[in-house]
Amino acid sequence: MQHSVAYTILFAGLICVVCAVLVSSSAVSLSELQQANAALDKRKNVLLAAGLAQPSERLDAAQVQERFRVVKPVVIDIQSGEAAPAIDASTFDQRKARNDPDSSRPAPANNSSISRLPNHAVVYQVLNGAGELQMVVLPIEGYGLWSTLYGFLSLDADTKTVRGLTYYQHGETPGLGGEVDNPLWKSRWPGRIAFDSTGQTVIEVIKGRAGPPEDDPHRVDGLAGATITSRGVTNMLRFWLGENGFGPYLNRLRDSRKSS
Repeated sequence: MQHSVAYTILFAGLICVVCAVLVSSSAVSLSELQQANAALDKRKNVLLAAGLAQPSERLDAAQVQERFRVVKPVVIDIQSGEAAPAIDASTFDQRKARNDPDSSRPAPANNSSISRLPNHAVVYQVLNGAGELQMVVLPIEGYGLWSTLYGFLSLDADTKTVRGLTYYQHGETPGLGGEVDNPLWKSRWPGRIAFDSTGQTVIEVIKGRAGPPEDDPHRVDGLAGATITSRGVTNMLRFWLGENGFGPYLNRLRDSRKSS
């Protein structure tokens, strides 16, 4: 049976419409799934940085949610260090804010190749059963050798003692700069002291081996064969713990502890 040209065109058009709807629906569904997985992965890494989860554990979504109950995400104004309660921490996208000229500003000259700073950031306060601060987890980022590294640094309630460091996204060379993922290297961080007695940020990754935290509190083992990545970690920590990063927020935490 031979169909008319109009019928053929109409049939082909309908097929295209149906396919487009199916593809669009799949894309939306996958996007929502990807966003959910990204949020879950971020929570896992916050727990890892805080020592509330171990790299060897395989936590499902319910287990992550249960352990995350002691964690309180808070949006802060980076420049003042004050909380910004009008912004919902569960929906705030820090990277999107950083890339939007209306919600960010040019970063001052720095060694981490950070070009823009969001006006606000999400920090994670770990609380005990009485609602008292036990530690704070800070998002950090900065350039290594080949890529921008994204991670979390946790500090004790004293705001100077490191509790953990983890990275969840980077493009460094496996076996070299990629050793920032090595659990052994990450185990060198707890107990290190980020600031000296004057409040200056002095934590650094050195070339070679550092001593134990009690004898060599401000230094951490370098990454073998990855001097530039090691330097990148030092640079980003000093930036984010300084006056242009989370320094104002940490100062507010210290003041609140003194007054309590």
